Amino acid sequence: MLTHNEDALVFSPVLVEQEDAVSQPEPPPAPMDFIIQVAGSQHLCYAEAICTLIEEAAKARGIGIAKRKPAYIRKKIEEGKAIIALHGDELAGFCYIETWSHNKYVVNSGLIVADSFRKQGLARRIKRRAFDLSRQKYPQAKLFGITTSLAVMKINSKLGYKPVTFSELTTDDVFWQGCQSCPNFDVLTRMERKMCLCTGMLFDPAQQENKEDPPGETLDETTSS
Repeated sequence: MLTHNEDALVFSPVLVEQEDAVSQPEPPPAPMDFIIQVAGSQHLCYAEAICTLIEEAAKARGIGIAKRKPAYIRKKIEEGKAIIALHGDELAGFCYIETWSHNKYVVNSGLIVADSFRKQGLARRIKRRAFDLSRQKYPQAKLFGITTSLAVMKINSKLGYKPVTFSELTTDDVFWQGCQSCPNFDVLTRMERKMCLCTGMLFDPAQQENKEDPPGETLDETTSS
């Protein structure tokens, strides 16, 4: 005969099912389909939405993304210097190219992904397309960026960027004036543009030409679509 204590050890099937439902991790979201391409005239209509997306992300995350006006974004699109990602007709992400010091330096700026499309590896894929476009248009230029985002730093590192001091970046005053809308601009000014909360990263093609891919490793071309 079971004692009261032994009887208490008999599990209820309903209870077990409830516990399993709580303990089981949620399955990862299904991968989404994106069209990632060089932006063209058919994408000019997204200019205002892109500016809004950049501004909202900067405010929500407290990161230093310089504000841009729709006219500036449209100019980049018309020049063939922008990458856009769409999910159907919905804006999913964006990035554009800027050149400085007479095309000696190139920046992939405004890398942004809409909140509803995060955790899909989309930022990495957009950045890779922008990187490839930059190398195609300006093969001898040094690519650089300044960022407070750890995720962007990781993406840049995989592309061959190295952390550098600001003294190795462009001295073009117009570039640094673009930081005025950043909440950390006062820090940059006080430090006489020698450092800020951002980390400077540089890709030098001259240094890369003498390097070979590590054994068994190749660039993931499937990130371009």
